[in-house]
Amino acid sequence: MKKHLFITAALSSAISLSACTTFDPYTGEEKTSNTAKGAGIGAGAALVISYLANKDKSSGERNKRMLRDAGIGAIAGGGVGYYMDTQEAKLRKQLRNSGVKVEREGDNINLIMPGNITFPTAGSALRADFYEVLNSVALVLEEFEKTIIAVAGYTDSQGSEAYNQNLSEQRASSVASYLKSRNVNPARFEIIGFGERNPIADNRTAAGRSLNRRVELTLLPITE
Repeated sequence: MKKHLFITAALSSAISLSACTTFDPYTGEEKTSNTAKGAGIGAGAALVISYLANKDKSSGERNKRMLRDAGIGAIAGGGVGYYMDTQEAKLRKQLRNSGVKVEREGDNINLIMPGNITFPTAGSALRADFYEVLNSVALVLEEFEKTIIAVAGYTDSQGSEAYNQNLSEQRASSVASYLKSRNVNPARFEIIGFGERNPIADNRTAAGRSLNRRVELTLLPITE
């Protein structure tokens, strides 16, 4: 039987916010997110999956090409859960107290990197003190190579939509470029800018806008 490569993702589980297991990098506690903490939390993977599914009619061929160019294979059989469990555990260990939130949504992993630790206000150049955090992420991404890495940039609602769209793309590109420079295979990346879409906090407050200015890495396992 002919084998097809596909992104393992259950869209319904990705947008079921109450089922998301999250990790608080400040307290070290695992907790469950819910809608009271912001309607956008937990929807990052769902938005990325929807984007990739609608990007073009040849998404399956694109995934195959990415794996071929990366020189790697897919996760075989029913091993995807264990593969992502192990990767998640290592990411949590590496990112403890870093300010980066780790979310698990089904077989997908989301890394949420808030703007206050990644970029200066209105800028897209990475803060030098964030390099060490990305170095830790790169070590895990390099080890667990059987995933597509979707890097998505987001902004708050200040400024024009066009400006924010461009800024979100630049920020996503900056994170992806740095990870590539740390030996993470370039063929694994999808770079996306979502601009003002999918806020996870209230844009009417300074604290909310700070949370909305972020980059998310969504790790999507590739199976046969």
